[in-house]
Amino acid sequence: MKPFNIGNLHIAVPIVQGGMGVGVSLAGLSSAVANMGGIGTISSVAIGLTNPSATGSYKKRNIDTLREEIRKARKLTRGVLGVNIMTVITNFQDMVRTSIEEGIDIIFSGAGLPLDLPKYLDNQKKTKLIPIVSSARAASIICKKWLQNYNYIPDGFVVEGPEAGGHLGFKAEDIGKKEQKLEKLVTDVLEVTRKLEKDHSKNIPVIAAGGIYSGEDAYRFFQLGVSAVQLGTRFVATEECDASHDFKMAFVNAEQEDIRIIKSPVGLPGRTIYNKFLEEAEKGKRKPDICKHHCISSCNPDTTEFCIAEALKSAYEGKLSHGFAFTGASAAKVKKISKVSQVFKDFEAEYNKAKQTIFK
Repeated sequence: MKPFNIGNLHIAVPIVQGGMGVGVSLAGLSSAVANMGGIGTISSVAIGLTNPSATGSYKKRNIDTLREEIRKARKLTRGVLGVNIMTVITNFQDMVRTSIEEGIDIIFSGAGLPLDLPKYLDNQKKTKLIPIVSSARAASIICKKWLQNYNYIPDGFVVEGPEAGGHLGFKAEDIGKKEQKLEKLVTDVLEVTRKLEKDHSKNIPVIAAGGIYSGEDAYRFFQLGVSAVQLGTRFVATEECDASHDFKMAFVNAEQEDIRIIKSPVGLPGRTIYNKFLEEAEKGKRKPDICKHHCISSCNPDTTEFCIAEALKSAYEGKLSHGFAFTGASAAKVKKISKVSQVFKDFEAEYNKAKQTIFK
């Protein structure tokens, strides 16, 4: 697998670890991936809920904990680190500003269009900005707005297909459609970026994401022209993953029939490992009495079936009877807990085998 660059950042191994919240990818997992030459990503969503020692308001706990996790990761690695920041969180600005203040290498932002992201840079040139999109149209809109308002071109794109974990940028009825397959989405976005590269003399790497599990999967997308692939699910069942052992075992024990799409309180479909908690939520047995955190701008506490922040926090802690795990479509392929270094080793072997045999 070939290294690639994002501006002046050199990434030795073209693997990006997807940001997974609440608390699934913090300093532990992100630094381990960065140490292997990939890009490690801290998830900022409700990050303050993972820190028992954090004090103050919800806003302050999130800021302080994100700052703490970035600094902790920096002590553990000299590699490339990113932060994933969803546009729909109510503390979006705080998370962006804190990440930039801490000199994070990359901000990945999706779950909506991050149309004003460049304005937070304030002439700081270190942090790279990479939107997460699910269509060429979204990529084009972002490029147009960023150029028009900030004279800034995205430093890359993550193209996330319908087999991704967590919240999906598709209507539920469109998820299985042929025209929404990741291969087509990637090809369409590459058309957009190639024109931009030609017009502005800037390299804009495209990262394929969503359902990619093996080196064989990756080889197919590298043949299409992407610079890197993003993995989430495969990194959950690692010793370095920041979630609890019971959370990881939910992936090890998952069967294909357990993986289902739900309607999230965020207002988007989401892929999950379905369990009793979600079954009870659908029956109206998990409705929150109050909104504790006001964490998601698109969540209506009067109509939501459950509090997503509390459910994901409980799952992160291993209390699966009070929460659930988001997952990619490949969760049933997870059979054991291993080390991040072993994932990289196995992935490279799978890639080389595909290169030498299957796709020759």
